[in-house]
Amino acid sequence: MRRLILLRHTKADPAGAGISDHARPLNGRGGTAADRIGAYMARHHLVPDRVLCSTAQRTRDTWAHVAHQLGEPPAAEFERRIYDASLERLLAVVKDIPEEAHAALVVGHNPGLHQLATALIATGDVEDRERLREKLPTGGLVVIDFAVDHWKAIRPQGGRLDRFVSPRTLEDEPA
Repeated sequence: MRRLILLRHTKADPAGAGISDHARPLNGRGGTAADRIGAYMARHHLVPDRVLCSTAQRTRDTWAHVAHQLGEPPAAEFERRIYDASLERLLAVVKDIPEEAHAALVVGHNPGLHQLATALIATGDVEDRERLREKLPTGGLVVIDFAVDHWKAIRPQGGRLDRFVSPRTLEDEPA
């Protein structure tokens, strides 16, 4: 079995004078949301073997907050292919995950991450799948399980949605 965890970065400052899209940091709300997602991941034992993170500052910041909540997570690999990636490029990134990893986290951006999530899922909770089809919000966490032995065997419509949460759906849970 392989488990793919997808995490969209949390809220970031808008691009402004002198700040490129790639350099946008999280805002205060984004830091709080990332802490909440990280705490949720720790409580539910969603600790990956491998972490692939976009090179953008807001994804790096999101991962730093999440990692702090997880205790001793693996070091992130900062992958340029994830920034502004298409569905096809993200699927290639997933298929390139080393075989020794059974659970991998990809920290990235919409629209590609949203497209990847909806393309990979065939089964799972109907309401969660419908919510995910509508939107992958900032801080959205998607956990997809695949009944395959190799990352290269992952195909569209081959996964089961284990869970889909966001900072907003976790507002009543402890941070």
